[in-house]
Amino acid sequence: MSADVVLRGVRPMAAGAPVDVLARDGVIARVAPGIVPPPGVIVIDGRGGILLPALVDAHMHLDKTFWGRPWRPHEAGPTTRERIENERRLRRELALPADVQAERLARQAVSRGTLHIRSHVDVDTEVGLRGFEGVMTARGRLRDTVSIQVVAFPQSGVVSRPGTAELLEQAVKDGAELIGGVDPSGIDGDAAGQLDVVFGIAGRHGAGVDIHLHDGGEEGAEQIRMIAERTRALGLAGKVAVSHAFCLGMVDESRLAALLDLLREQRIAIMTTAPGDRPSPPVRRLREAGVTVGAGSDGVRDAWTPFGNADMLERAMLVAYRNGYRTDPLLHDALDIATRANARVLGLEGYGLEVGCRADLVVVPGETLGEIVAMRPPRALVVSGGRVVARDGQCVV
Repeated sequence: MSADVVLRGVRPMAAGAPVDVLARDGVIARVAPGIVPPPGVIVIDGRGGILLPALVDAHMHLDKTFWGRPWRPHEAGPTTRERIENERRLRRELALPADVQAERLARQAVSRGTLHIRSHVDVDTEVGLRGFEGVMTARGRLRDTVSIQVVAFPQSGVVSRPGTAELLEQAVKDGAELIGGVDPSGIDGDAAGQLDVVFGIAGRHGAGVDIHLHDGGEEGAEQIRMIAERTRALGLAGKVAVSHAFCLGMVDESRLAALLDLLREQRIAIMTTAPGDRPSPPVRRLREAGVTVGAGSDGVRDAWTPFGNADMLERAMLVAYRNGYRTDPLLHDALDIATRANARVLGLEGYGLEVGCRADLVVVPGETLGEIVAMRPPRALVVSGGRVVARDGQCVV
C-alpha cells in the first residue's frame, strides 16, 4: 500500500538548500525546489530536516526479544555455550509468542527509521519451526510498512543436533531467504561438516548464507577461508555474509590481507555490531580494501543482552566510537554502513534518494550528517512507500 505525498523543505543527505520531494505510487517521482503538488497529494512540512533513505538493520533477532515485556535482570554467562543454554531455558519457561514479540520490536525499529531488516530466527530440534512461523506471521502483518528478510538460524548447531538440517531446509522451502550457521568449529566441532550442510541447502534452493562466526584468531580465520571456498564453488558470490567475524580483529596483517582478498573476490559481506567486549573487525581497513561492511542491532533486550533499542543511528555511532571515527567524513562512513552498505548486504533494489527509487524516507532534525550520527535525534518523520508510518519517534501504523 502506497500514497502520494510531497515532502516540503528537506535537505537530502544534508547537502545544499532545502528541496521538495514528490512521491507517487510509492516511488520518488521528482526532487526539486518549489514543487506544485498535484491535486489530492498530501503535503508535509519537512522543516528543513535532513532527508535520509530508510535505515537498514542487517542483523537482528526478532524472535528472541523481551521488548514490551517487564524488565528482566540479565543473567547469561560469559561464554557462547552458556548464553545458548540460558536462552533455551528461558524460552521454555517464558513461552513468549514469537509473532507478538517480533512485531513489537519491528515497530520499534520503524519508529527509529528502519524499514528493512534481516532477522536471524532460531531453528532447532527443540523449538522446531515455531519461532520461524511466528516471525513469518509478523512479517505478513507488517508487509506494507517494513521488509523483513529471514535467516533460518541453527543456533544450537547443525551436525551435532541430528534433525536440524531437515528443519533448515523446510524453513527455506517455507520462505526463509537465507540459511544461517554458527561457529562451525566452536559449536559443532566439525567446521567442514556444518558448512557442507549449510552451503548444500543454499545451493539446492538458491538461498543466501549468513554465518555467525564468534570463533576467534586462526580458528576463525580458517573458517572464513572455508566459507570463501564454498562460496566460489557454488557460484554464490554476493549472496554470503559472515556476521561478527571477531577473528578479523585478531590476526596479523599478512593473514588479514589474504582474507580481505578472498572476501573482496567473492563479495562476501562482513556484518558487525561494534561489540564492546570482543575484538571488532577493523571496519575502516575492510572498507578501504573494498569489502562490504554491514551493521545491525543483533539481540535487543533479550536473554543475551540487556541493551539495544533497534536504532540504527545509534548503531552507526557505536561503529564510529568502536573504530575511533572522530572526523565528519568518517562519521559519514558510519552512516553509510547503516544505510547504503546495509542495503547492498540485503540486496535491496530501488534503494536511495534518486528519482525512481522507492519512497522509503527518513527526516531527521539537524544540521549535518556528523551531528545526527553523534546525537541520534528522534526521527521527525518516517515514510514507507510514500506513506507516513512514524512521526516524532513514534510508530503510527
